[in-house]
Amino acid sequence: MEQREPPKSRLKSKMELDRISNLPSDVIEQILSHLPIREAVRTSVLSSNWRYKSAMLRHLLFDDRCVSTQKHITFVDIVDHVLLGHIGPIHKFRLSHRGRLANWDVDRWILHLSRNSIEEFILEIWGGYRYRIPSYLFSCQNMIHLELLRCVLKLPPTFKGFRNLKSLVISHVILAQDVFENLIACCPLLERLTLIEFNFAHLKIDAPNLQFLAVEGVFLINTLNLIDVCVSTHTNVGQIWGCDSSSNFVKFMVHLPHIQRLKIQGFFLQSLAVGALSAKLPKPCLYLKFLSIWVDFYDPVEILTILCLLRSSPAVQELELSVDPALVLLELSGDHEHQAALSEVTEVNSLYGNWICPFSQLRFVKISYIYNVKAQLDFIRFLLLNSPVLEKIIVKPTYADDSWELVKQLLRLGRASVHSEIIFLDP
Repeated sequence: MEQREPPKSRLKSKMELDRISNLPSDVIEQILSHLPIREAVRTSVLSSNWRYKSAMLRHLLFDDRCVSTQKHITFVDIVDHVLLGHIGPIHKFRLSHRGRLANWDVDRWILHLSRNSIEEFILEIWGGYRYRIPSYLFSCQNMIHLELLRCVLKLPPTFKGFRNLKSLVISHVILAQDVFENLIACCPLLERLTLIEFNFAHLKIDAPNLQFLAVEGVFLINTLNLIDVCVSTHTNVGQIWGCDSSSNFVKFMVHLPHIQRLKIQGFFLQSLAVGALSAKLPKPCLYLKFLSIWVDFYDPVEILTILCLLRSSPAVQELELSVDPALVLLELSGDHEHQAALSEVTEVNSLYGNWICPFSQLRFVKISYIYNVKAQLDFIRFLLLNSPVLEKIIVKPTYADDSWELVKQLLRLGRASVHSEIIFLDP
């Protein structure tokens, strides 16, 4: 006769099979927070232990995956159902929707969140008119991260600042310049700031604790603690920076005494190259380790600006240079202005001369979208001859047509580092 398994043993077997339910509550919450909200809510029917776990999630994400199999249940119905049935605080709320949403629905959700100690709020409404941010969002004093897309922003008279805000992302937002400057000034702990599609060419940023800045076409003021900066512009804003003969580059770098990572994209280098430029900056960038720049090798002033920055940055270890593909098209189409500039670069030896300028820490170089032009090869030669500890230089051409000729040219170049290798990537 078969012996029946004792009840305790059966219970132990079930517990061993259901390992997820026995995980710590914070681990289960992490798992549920990475599921679409619809799937997270469905776990409530697994067992009595799971009934309220999804209702107690502190991180909520509502995006285009929030759809119901029943046609009469809308996106708004889903958000309403989750928020009304939620138990406990909501620390992070993200709403990302590509369709139209009625203002009063979003207003209602933000009002609910303002009473729940919200710490991270991300609003991305892609469709319809720009959403006007309600005043009660500015009462959320526990806010640490705020991200707004396609909104209209106006500060209420009672706004006294986000005293705990450390990260702010503003993208395609309509607001007055004084509103922005007041908002930044009222966030004393702000460390990270990202501005996308901003219409202000000259902007005051009063944020003493700011460490990371990604922005298009603005001048920096009172940002001396920045360590990570990404700047770009779609047009040359050089004239907006002042009409005097002093260097835009010096004006820009004086506000970055502790910079460690710097990315210069678009036409921003062209704007920096305006004004008188010396061989070195008045004060060296002692902490800069990573440098990424979009450069026009046709422009000798841009090359001199890069050389000035490199000579003023003794700690640089990684250098990334990228040629704008649009410039390649100009050269191939026979653009006379760029052809003349190219001639000027190839004939003027004073760009490099007999400089002995060792980059004693430079170990990694990547140059993208280059083609077989003497100005570019001269710059690579200069780097190889002045980088005694260089380990790797990666070259990625624009087109495959002249790749083999470019490889042969690169292999002929001398090197200061016996351990350096040239890696050639396919376009």
